[in-house]
Amino acid sequence: MQDIFNAFLSVCATISLPDILDMVLLSYLLFKFMQLVRETRAQQLVKGILIMVAAYLVADFLKLKTMTFLLKTCFQWGILVIIIMFQPELRRILEKIGRTKISALSVFSASDSGDSGEAWEAAISAICDAVANLSSTATGSLIVCERQTRLGEQIDTGTVLNCTPSEQIFGNIFFPNTPLHDGAVIMRDGMILAAGCFLPKPQKEELINKQLGSRHRAAIGMSENSDAIVIVVSEETGTISVAEDGELTRGYTKDSLKKLLTDRLLPEKSDGTKTPLSKKVRSKWKKGK
Repeated sequence: MQDIFNAFLSVCATISLPDILDMVLLSYLLFKFMQLVRETRAQQLVKGILIMVAAYLVADFLKLKTMTFLLKTCFQWGILVIIIMFQPELRRILEKIGRTKISALSVFSASDSGDSGEAWEAAISAICDAVANLSSTATGSLIVCERQTRLGEQIDTGTVLNCTPSEQIFGNIFFPNTPLHDGAVIMRDGMILAAGCFLPKPQKEELINKQLGSRHRAAIGMSENSDAIVIVVSEETGTISVAEDGELTRGYTKDSLKKLLTDRLLPEKSDGTKTPLSKKVRSKWKKGK
């Protein structure tokens, strides 16, 4: 024990500041990775990899040559296998990195913040008026407000409109049995860019409450794959819901929805402040809750 303790002190004495920084960064990256894979199919894959590592260590300790050779061969292709298995999670990581607000990368922004801010201010009022009316008549609707992540793949599945939003236009689009009412409306820079668009399925569909319909599932899937704000009106109850970052919150009113959209979509004021966001009526309908 004394030798082990002395060896430990010897290692600690050789640790420098770069070593500490290296360990902190590695720990942070591992923590964020575990957050991303938690409660997904990738979580079971991680457990399987850990079991294989433990089996390799045991086989090597017991001098089981055949098992050691087979497991070692598997690990040689491990990087490629991990990339294939964790493709959705790796994509989410890269997308989140790409959405990081860095002023030096502002040249990649497709629109001027001032112009889009004015357009969004008028659009928010039209959205809230339309959603309130659709909610009162229990007319199912799905509105996607694009932010940093461009939704070109989803836009290509719909019909390009490129028109100024209004309560009447939303009412016409989502009127039952019309050609575009089943799909989603995608908005960009405060304009209705396309309607009748198909959205991706959620990555954890088996964990979503079975009471939620196809519109709510599509909203969750879209919010998982982008930073968009997705507004849903239930066709059964008229309840207004919002999906953001893979989470669905329900029970919005016209006023609370307007405050949320103002906080999320309008650029910061010159003094760095934003419109305050009221408390949301949360009801997370993920993971079977």
